[in-house]
Amino acid sequence: MISGLQIRMARAALGWTVAELSEKSGVSASSIARAEAIDGIATMRASSLFELQQALEANGVVFLAAGQDLTGGDGVRMRE
Repeated sequence: MISGLQIRMARAALGWTVAELSEKSGVSASSIARAEAIDGIATMRASSLFELQQALEANGVVFLAAGQDLTGGDGVRMRE
């Protein structure tokens, strides 16, 4: 599961607003804002979290679990 922090980082990497992510994922802007307010696992339906992840990954974001990057924490990067 991706975290609120990862959603914020991924959206920033793409240069998207919350409204743009909402449009591309089908998840309401208010749900996205609530999810992003939490650094840990977002408290939303798993299906909504999956829709967010799919929309971000379809546009080049790669989600990294702890230990997959140089800092050791959860993160994101852009697909090469």
